[in-house]
Amino acid sequence: MAQASSPDPRSPLRALLRRMPKAELHLHIEGSLEPELIFRLAARNGVTLPYASVDALRAAYAFTDLQSFLDLYYAGASVLLQEQDFFDMAWAYFERAAADNVVRAELFFDPQTHTERGVPIEAVIGGLADACARAHAEFGIESALILCFLRHLSEDEAFATLEAALPHRAHFIGVGLDSSERGHPPEKFARVFARAGELGLHRVAHAGEEGPAAYIETALDLLQVQRIDHGVRCTESPALVQRLARTRVPLTVCPLSNVRLCVYPDLAAHPLPALLDAGLCVTINSDDPAYFGGYVVQNYLELFDAHPALTVQHARQLAANSFEASFASASRKACWLRELDAVVARMTA
Repeated sequence: MAQASSPDPRSPLRALLRRMPKAELHLHIEGSLEPELIFRLAARNGVTLPYASVDALRAAYAFTDLQSFLDLYYAGASVLLQEQDFFDMAWAYFERAAADNVVRAELFFDPQTHTERGVPIEAVIGGLADACARAHAEFGIESALILCFLRHLSEDEAFATLEAALPHRAHFIGVGLDSSERGHPPEKFARVFARAGELGLHRVAHAGEEGPAAYIETALDLLQVQRIDHGVRCTESPALVQRLARTRVPLTVCPLSNVRLCVYPDLAAHPLPALLDAGLCVTINSDDPAYFGGYVVQNYLELFDAHPALTVQHARQLAANSFEASFASASRKACWLRELDAVVARMTA
């Protein structure tokens, strides 16, 4: 007689990771374009893709570094031409976010990726904003948009993008800095970030993923950012780790992305658990989930599988950190924390 398999002692924890409310704060909406949707939009818009099929496109997702990913990312974005395309892309993300029990999502978008191709900025923002409104109405997900500047382009181009977006200021809450980190230090964008601050916009920046720990310090000191996106190379500077723990400046960490882009060889080598235990306000996010193999819950599950010492208390802290790090109101953060604690109590009773 076959012996019954013993229950997985981690199953209750895995169930909690799925069901607990959480915020996602590092999500490039263009990076949520699944191959199937890319092909549907290409057909709708008459765009010819350099791949014969969905499977051929997905097979190309073998990256050696950030730039090899970005080359494919920009190619995928070429199918986005109409306001409806941006709505469809964002709506597909929100459906997955709802399944992952995301209650707050702060979405990055890259207008320069589209305006360079002649797509009006109002089509980009309009489609995304409509999807955000529908997600709130149908799923109860609160969301916000963060306009990102492409750091491989000039600061003058960033200024032009910001000014072009200002007529739609009601639809975005902040600015960010993404794209190729190497060779494009934060100080390159000091003036445009100062302008964003004058406008009352929140400020975040990618730093310390492929760039050194010094980029994190520069983003904090010169750009006056309120969050660091990635930030994992803070481990190169013990003084910086201590500063981040003391100030609680959040890090929006993306574990699966870090492995797929060869920042770490595997999740077992990832420093997030150590940073969490050191008192940093680290959060878990999916970055570009269509390209990196998982949405936010998958990032939680695989990180926890790779680090058996992580517990229910760590899960609760990571979710709580995501609310603390968000740009939501204090009252909404308090509400989500109560919901989180109720879920934790019910599932661990």
